[in-house]
Amino acid sequence: MASFVDRAQLRLKAGNGGNGCVSFHREKFVLNGGPDGGDGGNGGDIVLVADHNLHTLLDFRYRSKYAAEDGAPGASTRRYGKSGQSLEIRLPVGTIVREKDSGRVVADMFENGERKVLLRGGRGGHGNAKFATPTRQAPNFAKPGIKTEWREFTLELKTIADVGLVGFPNVGKSSILAAVTAARPKIANYPFTTLTPNLGIVSHKGISFAMADIPGLIENASQGAGLGFNFLRHVERTRLLIHVVDVSGSEHRDPVQDWHTINQELSRYGQLERRPQVLAANKMDLPEAQENLARLREAAGDTPVFPVSAATRQGFDALLDHVVQMLQSLPVQERYEESPAEDLSAPVTGFNVAKQDGVYVVEGPSIVNLMASVNFDDYESMLWFHSIMQKSGIIDALREAGAKEGDTVRMDDMEFDFVD
Repeated sequence: MASFVDRAQLRLKAGNGGNGCVSFHREKFVLNGGPDGGDGGNGGDIVLVADHNLHTLLDFRYRSKYAAEDGAPGASTRRYGKSGQSLEIRLPVGTIVREKDSGRVVADMFENGERKVLLRGGRGGHGNAKFATPTRQAPNFAKPGIKTEWREFTLELKTIADVGLVGFPNVGKSSILAAVTAARPKIANYPFTTLTPNLGIVSHKGISFAMADIPGLIENASQGAGLGFNFLRHVERTRLLIHVVDVSGSEHRDPVQDWHTINQELSRYGQLERRPQVLAANKMDLPEAQENLARLREAAGDTPVFPVSAATRQGFDALLDHVVQMLQSLPVQERYEESPAEDLSAPVTGFNVAKQDGVYVVEGPSIVNLMASVNFDDYESMLWFHSIMQKSGIIDALREAGAKEGDTVRMDDMEFDFVD
């Protein structure tokens, strides 16, 4: 159990963009060289990669914080900063990535080799060479790179298999998996021998499909009893369920009651009882199996019932024939609908204006970035700042809030008089 982890928390951060450079060309016999500050490099992205060689999220129990490399700052002579290296995070196929706060699915790593950019690195800031115009020939300011934030995500591993084996503990699910695939799960005569989902490939009459042995469910599994709450999520991906019942009653349980109980738990978890099912009446080689089989067929109604014996490996041809036939008509596995994570690496244009104690306060993520771009000791930089305030609508918003000539305005940690 310790080596299998199907839930984990991650804190991720894309790289910051590098700052633009303020620099002027310096050369012998060139008295006043023009601006030549280069742009900063872009920050590295956080990239998710689905890897079929991974089967657990255990690694993220020991390390849960990952950050991509920051972009380098620009330099003189229009040299651009080096972009930060993207960070690849490899996940098992079938991993769902959710935003921790909202619960939205932002990535479904459904296929082997699939790549998704989860978080984009911050863009590098422009150097002062980019701000030169015919009327502003020596800009003494540059833009800082976009700073990114730490984000929290929840990982859920949902096994991807065409067919899932479900049923009470010790009914022979692992034995059936071993009988029809090359998988070698642990098999023993006690409940909860299987503590993690096992996966095998069935090849039957030229057709192959994946089969998963889901750890045993018990009554109230959907509410957290036994191991069922932890592993019912692995049933969600399956196209077809093989419901395994100990038809002999060797565990001193009624096979008909087992059938109803497991279906009830599947229903409580999320209407999984509506998933197409076939019923495998296992342990037909034991006494009382034949007598109980008739009762089980009656209880199952329209659900096909196949008497099998994992111990003697009998009855599986008919079962697999039917499974193959059903899979050919069932829809393919569905992906989760993804809502891309909000891109916090891009400049935010939103801002708010509020009056506090006689001071007009302009707030917003874009404001912090704007104020970091301004050289308040440089006249041309101030002219650029005023132009940006006009174009972005900040001055209009201040007017609407009641600001008049000479009123105090606060932006980030800077206060100045409002000039209309």
